[in-house]
Amino acid sequence: MPQSPVERGHKRVRAVRGGRVVVDTLAPVLVWEWPFYPTYHLPVTDVDLAALPPDATRRLTLDVEGFPVDVVRVDWNAMDQWFEEDEPVGVHARDPYVRIDALASSRHVEVAVDGVVIADSTRPTVLFETRLPPRFYLPLPDVRLDLLRSSDTVTLCPYKGTATYWSVELPDGTRHPDLFWTYRAPLPESQKVAGLAAVWTEKVDLRLDGVAQERPRTHFEVPGT
Repeated sequence: MPQSPVERGHKRVRAVRGGRVVVDTLAPVLVWEWPFYPTYHLPVTDVDLAALPPDATRRLTLDVEGFPVDVVRVDWNAMDQWFEEDEPVGVHARDPYVRIDALASSRHVEVAVDGVVIADSTRPTVLFETRLPPRFYLPLPDVRLDLLRSSDTVTLCPYKGTATYWSVELPDGTRHPDLFWTYRAPLPESQKVAGLAAVWTEKVDLRLDGVAQERPRTHFEVPGT
């Protein structure tokens, strides 16, 4: 998050509803309404208000770098598709202060659930994302696939793409939902994790190089990071 919760954006932002472009601006305003990502507030003159339901917009005046700017906050989900420049973006506006690094590693990663080892790998790809704990993406041969069960859960990430999930079913029949996920066709900046199995470290017992790790605490209530 920047020093100020309000700043000028530098991307062209458009949004489509019902096959019609209703937002097209070169001067978006980024507002951090909470710490984890910004919301676009758009100049009034760049929004076709007549094409939007009244409950999908909120007009206000913001102080942007010392100048008052009349803007409209548009409900993200009221649009069929948002674009930053010419690329579609999902879930929410991308944060210009978020960085993703996916690095090959030789660290020894062991994942256990209720004392049962589910994954054991010395060739993880570690994904480092701003403000989140490291995520360990593991080759499928290093995961107990016999204990994984396909889940109906699907989530979207504006930086990585669409994730699908597996639950873990232990030999005693105990099921733990959505502990692993994968990006089968991630966005270009996250190609290194394509087809690997990520583990929800907030909900498993993790050992790195033989050392037990404390479970991280994050703001997420559901997986998909």
